Amino acid sequence: MTVRLSCLRSILLWRYDASGMGAPVDLNTLAQFLAVARLEHLSRAAEELRVAQPSLSRSIARLEAELGTPLFERGGRLRLNAAGHLFRGYAERSLGELEAGRRAVAEAAGQGLGTVRLASETFLAFSGPLAAFKRGHPGVEIELHQLSAQEAARRLRAQDVDLAVFSQPVAAEGLESVPLLDEEVGLAVPVGDPLAGRTSVGVEELAERPFIAARPGHWQRRLLDRLFAARGLVPRIVCESDEAGAIAELISAGLGIGLVPAVARRTATRLPLVWVGVDSPDCRRSLTLFWDARARLPAGARLLREAIAGWDWAGGGRTEAGGRAAGGF
Repeated sequence: MTVRLSCLRSILLWRYDASGMGAPVDLNTLAQFLAVARLEHLSRAAEELRVAQPSLSRSIARLEAELGTPLFERGGRLRLNAAGHLFRGYAERSLGELEAGRRAVAEAAGQGLGTVRLASETFLAFSGPLAAFKRGHPGVEIELHQLSAQEAARRLRAQDVDLAVFSQPVAAEGLESVPLLDEEVGLAVPVGDPLAGRTSVGVEELAERPFIAARPGHWQRRLLDRLFAARGLVPRIVCESDEAGAIAELISAGLGIGLVPAVARRTATRLPLVWVGVDSPDCRRSLTLFWDARARLPAGARLLREAIAGWDWAGGGRTEAGGRAAGGF
């Protein structure tokens, strides 16, 4: 067995004292830097790391001194600068490579299949394949990370997650993928809405309707903005939410309408919603499974990859109750 530590030199960042001897930046400092870089907020990072904020500030200052350049802009809100973004990638890959080495050693030593880290924007459509996988492999622990597509892609390359499923295009450099599902996206409207009796509706007809939408960056919001922009329109959004369940609840309460994928239409729900088709060939989404092409996936991750890729996404999750509406976004 060979433990891959190709990024080890990225970890050994040397500063030189008067004697010319070097001292490595410790891994804890890298982890602290990454927490501050992710949150761009010292007090929240200190709270997450459970360290005193002055101590964290000194740690970041020492790191910047050792690198010979600031990593953050401190005018007002703390933000990563260009050097910080550059260093962040090396730090993430370094820690990710060491974690991959640790997991490879544990697997080789017969310590079980370990933990699989799966990222996605939403997990509402995953109950079927994940439940089936757990029944077949009860010893594998699945760690779920709800992330934007861009953040998940970055963490894949950093080997901070093993697998990711995206509902929108991403920069696939360095990643391998397998398509899971290409499906229609429709419109959810409350029972009694003027559109509830329609089989389809044009985007232009929705110009003045209030939308309950996901926040910017989510696949559903990107699709909504793209559909309207192609027609020189801007959607009238009355509520933004990160909670798919809340979006469905608000639509059913009559506060607005929203886009939902076909797979969600098959999800049983008690909410009084009606699904209406959107008269546009571009109103679709594609689910794609990604992983880092350079990473040596542990056995548990390879098994989950096979399970997700082999799942019947087009017909999976169908229930006898059916359900006219979408509970999964």
